[in-house]
Amino acid sequence: MSTSQLEGVSAEVIDCRKCPRLVEWRERVAREKTARFVGQVYWGRPVPGFGDPAARILVVGLAPAAHGGNRTGRIFTGDRSGDFLIGSMHRTGLANQPTSVSRDDGLRLLGSYMAAVNRCAPPGNKPTPLERDACLPYLEREIAALRRLRVVVAQCAFAWDGALRAMSALGHRTRPRPAFGHAAEASLGPYALLGCFHPSQQNTFTGRLTEPMLDAVFERAVEPAGRPAVRRRSFPPSRTRGR
Repeated sequence: MSTSQLEGVSAEVIDCRKCPRLVEWRERVAREKTARFVGQVYWGRPVPGFGDPAARILVVGLAPAAHGGNRTGRIFTGDRSGDFLIGSMHRTGLANQPTSVSRDDGLRLLGSYMAAVNRCAPPGNKPTPLERDACLPYLEREIAALRRLRVVVAQCAFAWDGALRAMSALGHRTRPRPAFGHAAEASLGPYALLGCFHPSQQNTFTGRLTEPMLDAVFERAVEPAGRPAVRRRSFPPSRTRGR
């Protein structure tokens, strides 16, 4: 592992102003806020990666949520998507607690690390291809710095695509290009790539993604990572394509 390299990437991420559209949006959201958080001070900057420098599992999302990570300053923190994800990671032994509320809530990731393809909250959760490409070098450097990394869990189709691009830039390619799907798997050099539907309320409230489905992905992730799963399920995850 290289803690100093990860810290260097995080410092550069926080200071990044490469994409004018994203800078304007994230800072406007931080100023205008939303009614339920009107009394809080928003982070309003790019959100760095977070977790265990000795991680064997990397969880990759699309980007910080406008009133989640953009508010709290930590990826998958401060919204229901984060709690759904961290709840599963806690059940499978990858987090010390089941909730992700704020940067000082005591959350520790165990053998895992979290990052995103884009580090700024984008309008409509849709970064442009240029914005994606401007941010990808940060993910590439994090993957390289996580020396024990063995598994990448992509939390949506966009994250799957970003992870494939980052690994390709590091010299790990596969043909034909693997398609995203929930519980889809691909092998790229020393890494295993797993797909997972995003833990958004749109997916969790409709049953498109359930707790057993998400747990099954993380239970699968700990196998090539060389860690015993905390619990096992016989639930067969869906391989439906989509976000």
